[in-house]
Amino acid sequence: MKLSRRMSAFLLAFGVWSWVIWPTFLRNIWKDPRSWNDGATAFFTVHLVLVVASLTFGTVIGVLGVRGWRASRS
Repeated sequence: MKLSRRMSAFLLAFGVWSWVIWPTFLRNIWKDPRSWNDGATAFFTVHLVLVVASLTFGTVIGVLGVRGWRASRS
């Protein structure tokens, strides 16, 4: 399956967007007083899992965008 350059650019932008947004979100959660009480709380753990999953999906989608972009040049 070949992706159009437009779709490849969208997927790549989604991957970059994920790496801009989610680390900032994690820093904000880290500073939240609900995150720590003699160690990490469930609030922090749930949000950490959300960030890790989102960064994983963002990376995979971004890689698909790069591969689609390169394939559309040939």
